[in-house]
Amino acid sequence: MEKSFEKRKKVVYDLICDSLYIPMKFKELAMLLQVPKEQREELREVLESLEADGRIYLSKRGKYCKGEAKHLTGTFRASLKGFGFVVVEDGNADVYISGDDVNGAFDGDQVEFVITKDAQGQRRSREGRIVRIIARGMTTVVGLFQKKEQQNYGFVLPDNQRFPHDIFIPDEKSKGAVSGHKVVVELTSYGEAGRKPEGRVTEIIGHINDPGTDIMSIVRGYDLPVEFSEKILNQADRACKDVTKADMAGRKDLRGWQMVTIDGEEAKDLDDAVSLTMEGERYLLGVHIADVTNYVQENSAIDREALARGTSVYLADRVIPMLPHKLSNGICSLNAGEDRLALSCMMTVDDRGLVVSHEIAETVIHVNERMTYTSVKKILDDKDPDEIERYRDLVPMFDRMRELSHILRERRKRRGSIDFDFPETKMVLDKEGKPLEIRPYDRNIATKLIEDFMLLANETVAEDFYWQELPFVYRTHEAPDEEKIRKLATFINNFGYSMHVGVNEIRPKEIQKLLAKVEDRPEEALICRLALRSMKQARYLPENIGHFGLAANYYTHFTSPIRRYPDLQIHRIIKDNIRGRMNEEKIAHYQSILPEVTKHSSEMERRAEEAERETVKLKKVEYMRQYIGDEFEGVISGITKWGMYVELPNTVEGMVHVANMSDDHYDYYEERYEMAGVHTGKVYKLGQKVRVRVLNADRMMRTIDFEIADEQ
Repeated sequence: MEKSFEKRKKVVYDLICDSLYIPMKFKELAMLLQVPKEQREELREVLESLEADGRIYLSKRGKYCKGEAKHLTGTFRASLKGFGFVVVEDGNADVYISGDDVNGAFDGDQVEFVITKDAQGQRRSREGRIVRIIARGMTTVVGLFQKKEQQNYGFVLPDNQRFPHDIFIPDEKSKGAVSGHKVVVELTSYGEAGRKPEGRVTEIIGHINDPGTDIMSIVRGYDLPVEFSEKILNQADRACKDVTKADMAGRKDLRGWQMVTIDGEEAKDLDDAVSLTMEGERYLLGVHIADVTNYVQENSAIDREALARGTSVYLADRVIPMLPHKLSNGICSLNAGEDRLALSCMMTVDDRGLVVSHEIAETVIHVNERMTYTSVKKILDDKDPDEIERYRDLVPMFDRMRELSHILRERRKRRGSIDFDFPETKMVLDKEGKPLEIRPYDRNIATKLIEDFMLLANETVAEDFYWQELPFVYRTHEAPDEEKIRKLATFINNFGYSMHVGVNEIRPKEIQKLLAKVEDRPEEALICRLALRSMKQARYLPENIGHFGLAANYYTHFTSPIRRYPDLQIHRIIKDNIRGRMNEEKIAHYQSILPEVTKHSSEMERRAEEAERETVKLKKVEYMRQYIGDEFEGVISGITKWGMYVELPNTVEGMVHVANMSDDHYDYYEERYEMAGVHTGKVYKLGQKVRVRVLNADRMMRTIDFEIADEQ
């Protein structure tokens, strides 16, 4: 084993390829090669290198075997640090790809790869190496154009930090862009060793300082469709006719029922109304949802566009709707004082919160009042005399709603439903999109009761169709990764808490009980964040696997067909079933389309969420620029080896980089979520309150830099 590394590789490889060779474990192989114990680590490096080359592989029994590793395919997802993961098509866990094994792949590329290391011991995931790029996932990039003075070329600095290179733009392909322009670039070359990617400017969005350019750059960067074609707008115009007697034929007429919509002040697409009366000791709760499918026929131009979009996107300064405004804000919106077509789920609920009977029907409704969360809160919580007088005919119904909401919430709590009550961000912008105020969004009694009623309707509809064994779309949430939960269980022992983690099982009740124990304790923020990070993302599936976070056996999205395509899809299935059209042909049709519909809808939901987060980050950076040098109280919301994230009470989050922790050298302890000073012994923990000073707010990088203000 004293030869050069490559020669040692050849010796070992030749041995493994020898026709007389039998697959061997490491110890057996070391003995055969007569490698002394003190040099066996070098042999292990040789074997790992051969694995990385795909020339040998390690069997499930831990034996080294001759032959190429199996080539797999998947989608590469790059991190900001150069490494990444391949989301595999075989349904197994994602595969880690180190920066050295990326092989020129960019975020979103379809790639072919080999497994170089299986998940073993403390290693959380398999590791792999990309061997070929099958198809590029990123063909256009949005960024800032910079013209080189006295030169016939420029560069584009990508907004997407997962695209790791500047893009070279020859003068003749710049479309006249000047320094400071935000542009869309079509990639003509992806670069190679020593050569930057190249591209051509296809669109000039605007100057970086022009109002609206920042948000539109994010819209273009996520390839969000903004305008509707003339064909679709004309189709929407033709659909927008007043409800006629012919439209009402065969429907249950609920226009005499007292009902309201309850939404935010700014909402224009009102797709759910609620009613509540008593039948003796029982509640008759009606959740009435806009019958969008009456106006959006399957496979029409509007339907194909809605499916492509998947969801409405709610950005900081605008909404990009799934359906044209003529529909979403017009005939499909349950506007007060107008007859509207609906799909209603009417539930009889007992005093324990159990749905003892229900009916799902096509209906015609007439909403009495367009209520706001603020107004209902004034009535129920603030006892505002003016508001109570204004809506005196509705107040008894609101009182009943509060009663039922409490019953439903307590029932969910008893079964183990998890409520992560982290505040969302509320932004107030001026006409040019400049942030005037940023604060936590207020979840009041009105928002909670609407949430409770929508959850109950979603569960009721999902359970109904599950037992009918019909094709359906479920909103699913898988149990968290067992290793993450075990790490959480180990960590909370430091605070005197414990969790019961069964073999291959974790129950939502255990998470919920933990959150109840830490409520109002100093470590609450820390443990809540760690519990949240252990959760998986919810998604749409044509199979029902339950919803872990809600502790629900059956769950779907039925209540927002104006803004979510899965809800629209579900309404079609429900109506076909109500009308007796769910024959073998229809069942086969839905079985064939639902796997792709659910997969695409989940992907579009992720895209919308990422775009929404980016616009919020952007506006937070813009808002904090006025406070550079000022000090704030905050909570440590994340700790990494390169620094600490601190969240302020207004939901703004920034980073204290280790480079700015100048009073000591700090080491990062991952298992304890701590940073500790080597000399001072000072310790910073996740969830700890700290005082910070704003150092910088970078609009390009969308980052905010803090430094610790204490004892500076």
